[in-house]
Amino acid sequence: MKWTKSDYLFFFDRWVIPMIAEEYQLDEETAFRQFINSQTYNLLSDDTTKLFRESPLFIFDMFKAECETGDPRNSSYIKDYE
Repeated sequence: MKWTKSDYLFFFDRWVIPMIAEEYQLDEETAFRQFINSQTYNLLSDDTTKLFRESPLFIFDMFKAECETGDPRNSSYIKDYE
C-alpha cells in the first residue's frame, strides 16, 4: 500500500494533536488549529522535507520548539543531526 500525502498528514494529526492538547492543556480542536497553522505543519506538508519519515515524537518536539523559540528547527532532534 502506498501512502498519500493526506494519509500521512492524518496519521500525524491523530498522534501529535493529543500530545499538544495534553502538553498545553488545550482542547483537541484548539490544538488542531494551532498545529495546522504552525511552521511545523508547513514543513511536514512539504514533500521535499521528507518529515513524514520521522516519528510523531519528532514532529511534536519540533512543534514544541516552535512554541518555545519561534523556530521548529530548534528541536533537540534536529540539533542532534547537526
